[in-house]
Amino acid sequence: MLSLTKMLTDTAVRASLTGTAVSATMAGALFANPYEPYEGTTLVINVPAHPHYNAMMKVLPAFTEETGIEVEVDQLQYLKMRERQTLELTKDEGDYDMIAYVVFSKADYVYADQLENLAKYFMNPALADPNYDQADLISGYVENIGVAGGQKGYLPGQLGSAFGIPFGSETSVLAYRKDIFEKHGIPVPENYDQLLDAACKIPEVEPGMGGMASRAASGHQASHAFLLHLAPLGGRVFDDNWEPIINNEAGVAAANALKTIVDCGPDGSQTFGPAEAAAAFQQGQAAMFMDSIAFAAGFEDPGKSTVAGKVGYALHPEGVRRGSQTGGFGIAIPKNAQNKKAAFLLMQWLTSKEGDLMVAMAGGNPSRFSTYENAELNEKYPYSATFGEALKYADPDWRPIIPTWGKINADIGTTMSQVLTEGLDPQEALNGVAERARAIMDEAGYYTWQ
Repeated sequence: MLSLTKMLTDTAVRASLTGTAVSATMAGALFANPYEPYEGTTLVINVPAHPHYNAMMKVLPAFTEETGIEVEVDQLQYLKMRERQTLELTKDEGDYDMIAYVVFSKADYVYADQLENLAKYFMNPALADPNYDQADLISGYVENIGVAGGQKGYLPGQLGSAFGIPFGSETSVLAYRKDIFEKHGIPVPENYDQLLDAACKIPEVEPGMGGMASRAASGHQASHAFLLHLAPLGGRVFDDNWEPIINNEAGVAAANALKTIVDCGPDGSQTFGPAEAAAAFQQGQAAMFMDSIAFAAGFEDPGKSTVAGKVGYALHPEGVRRGSQTGGFGIAIPKNAQNKKAAFLLMQWLTSKEGDLMVAMAGGNPSRFSTYENAELNEKYPYSATFGEALKYADPDWRPIIPTWGKINADIGTTMSQVLTEGLDPQEALNGVAERARAIMDEAGYYTWQ
């Protein structure tokens, strides 16, 4: 006879695939209904206009059916979302019970004491699901999006604690035109030498087609693109004592790699943001695209993409090490939320094995290793297995998550744009970034104890 736990687990998985919910009555057969004290509560949550959260919207009715907890969603364009959160989190009583945020915001919100430490909720036996399986969450994202107070202040460590849970995890993978690579006998790049060779060989053998479409626009996009190569090529922005090392050999190699990619890319590459780079690949103007896994769905949509069915996916090529980006979103409970316990139950439900699979089947980005291994998910989205493997190498420290990062990031971006468009020498450019970054860090007090 199947155990009751196994019966409930199987029922939950079937529910995730069919859109039905596991009833609170069945859950209560194993333990007292944890949702009962909160039935009739209405949670207000703030999330971005993003495909992952569009998928979340599809499964929220199942949460309400199971728990009796209503959910109102304030879904905003990302920058407007951040502006609204900045206002709401400073109130004595906020309107939001749960928020979604990107990793940049983690540093700001935790430093300002605006997010709940989640330890007390996971310690509460009336709230914490014993089958939640924290170890199954993608580790790099728990570290990157959720933890603060450990190593460097923003990574895990003996004194670190979780302030959020990954929900919509992304990393960088290489998308490539299978037909073009097969036609010309070009190996799918496994390392940076092969990547840069292919990037400049493609325009030679396919006139009018760029090698790789990449972000490069001045500001954040150029910085993002540079950092995408810095980590795998062995670099960091700072050493462990906060001394800038962005201008060392690895930093120069990353700058030169980006310049090669942009120089051999499709027309207009110097001005590309992520949407423009994705559109160039999607319309057949480039043979490669290396960025977030979130773009895959668009590439495979025959109504929008001319390359649907022709795209292969591979791990971010290896340099000195594996080190793909960490991006995407996390969810947290504001300190000034009015319904914190009910909000925790929603967070836990959405990021449980069953909830994560439901959202993934609806088109979202999984936050659990087990979801990426699910046979039904891989049948529906054949690229999922590659993405799950790539997430094992997601680097939680590919960019520093500190309150001063906004200024430093902007400087990297404008300076790298000069390298890409004006011919500024990469070493000279990065020397200037390092000098200015140290001044910013000094003013913020990072060298007080030296």
